[in-house]
Amino acid sequence: MKLTKKYELGKKIATREAYGDALAEFGADERIVVLDADLSKSTKTANFLKLYPERFVNCGIAEGNMMAVSAGIATTGKIPFASSFAMFAAGRAFEQVRNSIGYPHLNVKIGATHAGITVGEDGATHQCNEDLGIMRTIPGMVVLNPADAAEARACVKAAIDYEGPVYLRFGRLGVPVIFDEDTFDFEIGKGNLIKDGTDVTLIGTGIMTSEAIKAAEMLAEEGISARVINICTIKPLDTEIVIKAAKETGAIVTAEEHNIIGGLGSAVAEAVSAECPVPVVRVGVEDCFGKSGPAKELLEVYGLTAENIVAKAKIAISKK
Repeated sequence: MKLTKKYELGKKIATREAYGDALAEFGADERIVVLDADLSKSTKTANFLKLYPERFVNCGIAEGNMMAVSAGIATTGKIPFASSFAMFAAGRAFEQVRNSIGYPHLNVKIGATHAGITVGEDGATHQCNEDLGIMRTIPGMVVLNPADAAEARACVKAAIDYEGPVYLRFGRLGVPVIFDEDTFDFEIGKGNLIKDGTDVTLIGTGIMTSEAIKAAEMLAEEGISARVINICTIKPLDTEIVIKAAKETGAIVTAEEHNIIGGLGSAVAEAVSAECPVPVVRVGVEDCFGKSGPAKELLEVYGLTAENIVAKAKIAISKK
């Protein structure tokens, strides 16, 4: 994958920014058509619009119709990227995604930005903490939740190369780049071992992977050896890396910017309970709606922090 620019390690970049960069980067592929629901400046699809206006469709504030149009475009051999906020893409347009895209297994890519609690001041109506669970239930739907800008861009390229429906989740808040694009190898359905450990496994997804890395460093200071795994592909889950961790460390903590029901925590618990039952403690939004407020403060309020991962890791270890 030849890139015109690379993301600097440690620099904070929102994954939605990388989504826009990637569409512009790979947009020379004439199969790609980008659709947006009148949010192109926010979803960053405007980057594609500037370069390839003839392959950009503004569907207006009609997300369900946008999904149906995307389905029709996919039947012509094109690769449509339907873009909107996660609340609208996964929530408002669910029926069209399920019946018009999922059921016929069409080659539509759904770029869902502004996911999770970090939408901040927009409040509970826009803070989509249910989308991973919703999309995971659609048969044949691939669900991706990148940890940083480098992985986000790799996800877009992988989605282009994959034949079938893909849900890509992106955030509004800038998060540190943790993967070096010169060496990072992304594959749908494969997790990444970031740090080995023996006492407990921390499995992060999305913006919580960087918090899991911090938590492992904090645990190390207390003499606790924590393995850190990044799971971008929520579905199909990399059960091999998860079960191996369960067998070797005996306790797991999952961390996600999502309801603890239905997302990464549920997927990991399902896999572990079926093959190697060990304690699984979930860090996430604990089955409640969000509140309006600054994104960073909301992360503290809802326990989406390295400190809370550390606390949960100790609980998980105590249950071994």
